[in-house]
Amino acid sequence: MNERLPSSRWVGALAWVAALAVLCGACNDQTEEGESSASVNIVPMELGASDPILPLPTEPPNLDSRKVALGERLFSDPIVSPNNDVACVTCHQLARGGVDGRAFSTLPGNQAPPFHTPTVFNLVYNFRCHWEGSFGELTEQLAAPVQNPRILGTTFDAIVQRLSKSVEYRDAFDEIFDDGITVATVKDTFVQFERSLITPNARFDRYLYGDTKALTAEELEGYRLFGSYGCVSCHQGINIGGNMYQQLGVMRDYFSEKETLTDADNGRYNVTHREEDRHIFRVPSLRNVAVTAPYLHDGSAKTLEEVVRIMGRYQLGRELDEADVHLIVAFLRTLTGEYKGRKLQ
Repeated sequence: MNERLPSSRWVGALAWVAALAVLCGACNDQTEEGESSASVNIVPMELGASDPILPLPTEPPNLDSRKVALGERLFSDPIVSPNNDVACVTCHQLARGGVDGRAFSTLPGNQAPPFHTPTVFNLVYNFRCHWEGSFGELTEQLAAPVQNPRILGTTFDAIVQRLSKSVEYRDAFDEIFDDGITVATVKDTFVQFERSLITPNARFDRYLYGDTKALTAEELEGYRLFGSYGCVSCHQGINIGGNMYQQLGVMRDYFSEKETLTDADNGRYNVTHREEDRHIFRVPSLRNVAVTAPYLHDGSAKTLEEVVRIMGRYQLGRELDEADVHLIVAFLRTLTGEYKGRKLQ
């Protein structure tokens, strides 16, 4: 994963020029004053390196199935917490889009974390982890939920000690690893499982693979607007985001209009302490966005319609009319994929 991408607002503008040029080759031009025509004829793109959005692979990465299964077991087991009362799935519910549906995930006896909990699905395709982009590798990011006193509040050494008291876990680790239960092998099982958490077969993916009937005319028009407005400048690639940093408030100062500011609003500045990184965040993936409400780093946007209006106003400098908001949301709902053969809810 990249160590750092430029965080200036001009990154988005330059990316938009390149990405939109590709997208508009497959779309009709938007009419004046934001008006659109639902009869626009969009054909599936020829997939290639220059396409703004790429589909997920239909099969998971090539992983060790035994490690994946053991990692899944640990992900759901409260044995990872000191009081045996919290598991990873407490906040990352795999039946709910990999989130818990709350603005902040308050755990028993803990103060709520400062950031809205991001989904764990498809995180293998993000170039950095967490809203601030604090970590570049999945192994590194494991330290955040484990050691954070607002989440698990423990250590990997303590987890190893707890697991080592279980005959079942000792046998399971001994069967896979020569070293049995160690910090390294526990991390390995977690990472293998997290790498397996991809959600292929969204209707938009099927469209990109050539299924011309996968999307309705309304959804296709939403896709065209998504490109012509410039949303694709930040939300592109295989994860439809997750591959760059961007300022929240490119065209209008978002935080000057926010009632209460917190340290979390500083974004990447909290990591780098560079003034140019203030209010810069890792762009979130839009995959499964219809089932991962609420939105933004502080969970303040409750619905897709609300966050689309916010993005239009502060990122694009446009007040989107309700018809276009409706169409863009219709497109976003086609990005919901499947996990273990079942569509996420």
